[in-house]
Amino acid sequence: MKSKEVTLFGATGLIGGSLLEFLINDSNYKRINVVTRKPFSLNQKKIILQIIDFSDYNSLSQTVRNSQIVFAAIGTTQSKVKGNKEAYRKIDFDILYNIARACKEHNVKIFSFVSSSGANIKSNNFYLKLKGEIENSILNLNLFSTSVFRPSLLLGNRKEKRFGEKVAQLIMPFLSFLMPRKYKPIKASLVAKSMINISKSIQPGFKIYHYKEIIKESK
Repeated sequence: MKSKEVTLFGATGLIGGSLLEFLINDSNYKRINVVTRKPFSLNQKKIILQIIDFSDYNSLSQTVRNSQIVFAAIGTTQSKVKGNKEAYRKIDFDILYNIARACKEHNVKIFSFVSSSGANIKSNNFYLKLKGEIENSILNLNLFSTSVFRPSLLLGNRKEKRFGEKVAQLIMPFLSFLMPRKYKPIKASLVAKSMINISKSIQPGFKIYHYKEIIKESK
């Protein structure tokens, strides 16, 4: 594969941080556009930090203009938005949809994004229904190649501390043998590695990856 330019959204998160590390150390990627709303420390010459207002579609659109691949690992939590479902939707739906829309506008070959296990547009759960809605909306954009990753509980060290999630990370691995495979906890680094590996070949269409496929593609 020729050296490529990529754009990454969500580099400060658990999966996004792993994606950034893998991209930095992979010679297949010549330039990494890291898009964020606030500055953070980066000291790598192939990284271009782009600080934007995510509500400004034109600014967002320009960040993907020359990229062959776009990775999106963005999301929020109920605690961050203080239970405000409208604010939650603006991040988990609106921003992600606009990224996909920009990929369509600029003919980005590969779009890879993180959803959630159990995503279902018919779900009674707000979170899972929203994930199903964004998947369906991006599907309808008919991008050239879209990869959707549906991990369950993510294992790894977050910069921000989430007490409930930390407890779950300690307990769930011991109970995972009782769970259906697609709901098993998984290391965020494996999800990121799978996203990287799959991006190295163009697979036309819209494909969803669950636990089993993510593990397989991370090797």
